[in-house]
Amino acid sequence: MAIFNLFGEKGKLGIDIGTAAIKIVELEKSGGRFVLKNYGLFELKGTDVQSSGPGTGQSILKLPDQEIIWGIKELIKKGSIKSTDAIASIPSFSTFTTIIEMPYLSEQELAKALPFEARKYIPIPLSEVVLDWSIIDILNPAGPGTSGSASKPATVQVFLAAVPRDETEKYRRIMKGAGLNLKALELENTALIRALLGNDLSPTAIVNIGGRSTSIVIVNKGYERVSHNYEIGGFEITKSIARSLNVSIEKAEELKRKMGMEKADENIVNEAMVSLIDMMVFETKKTISNYEGLKNQKVSRVLLVGGLTNMPSFVGYFKQKLNMDVYGANAFARIMYPESLKPVIQELANTFSIAAGLAMRDV
Repeated sequence: MAIFNLFGEKGKLGIDIGTAAIKIVELEKSGGRFVLKNYGLFELKGTDVQSSGPGTGQSILKLPDQEIIWGIKELIKKGSIKSTDAIASIPSFSTFTTIIEMPYLSEQELAKALPFEARKYIPIPLSEVVLDWSIIDILNPAGPGTSGSASKPATVQVFLAAVPRDETEKYRRIMKGAGLNLKALELENTALIRALLGNDLSPTAIVNIGGRSTSIVIVNKGYERVSHNYEIGGFEITKSIARSLNVSIEKAEELKRKMGMEKADENIVNEAMVSLIDMMVFETKKTISNYEGLKNQKVSRVLLVGGLTNMPSFVGYFKQKLNMDVYGANAFARIMYPESLKPVIQELANTFSIAAGLAMRDV
């Protein structure tokens, strides 16, 4: 699916500009395998992201272009990153996506009809968005032996995506200012699916826990089918710990990483955040249940990704509460890396999952 492809060449840098940090992964291909050349994370101070509440929309992308450019340049300089071709992600809250069903006659006819259909789903004028689409399923393929197949066209499911033009222009300015060649913009969920699932087509739920929010994505046959954003993320949990224990945000983050959800008689950190995590479980269960009921299709497993997944006993707790197969995802499973990184590779994979998926893209 070639969403927002700008130049049609392969990039080597995946750049994920998130709510609280800029993350870069540099990959090369050797013998058909991806090789990790470099990675970097840069947290911009003074963004007020950590003190923002749910629904505030605070994000590094809300900062002036020059501050974001400075952060990317600092990462490139300190990490001695050599590649200049980049693929960047568009965050979920900046995009409009939906799946629609349409009769299929030809690619050309579909391309003509889609803008008219898109007006029903996109809340702003089409002149103000970049629109892209991809056929993700054929529901009633006509063929030999099918009654009336000569006259009845197939029905196709189309994944429709739109991004405001001012957002795409902002990315162009930022990448140019940082001295990078922007090869493509991609939906962050698409990058996540590539990194975590590869060619696995089984129905899967991906729970991506970010700083400001949690994204719950149902994937089938390699495509996003349902996406639900829940406005609680890692920072809200850290703040809950800080309030409950009357400690600083920095100390709360340290305690969260150290104690997590481990069962202990005096794990007061657990008590301070369990209600918020239980709500994440509830939202995940509800999203899966709604999808299964609507599509009459079983979701086989849940993959957890994001910084919070590094917390002790978090995956086990989620599995126990959800009562189904739950795994910590590994975005670096198909990437070769130095042996020296082995002790920390799972933590890196959770943190850099979207950036890795972007760098894996062939455009």
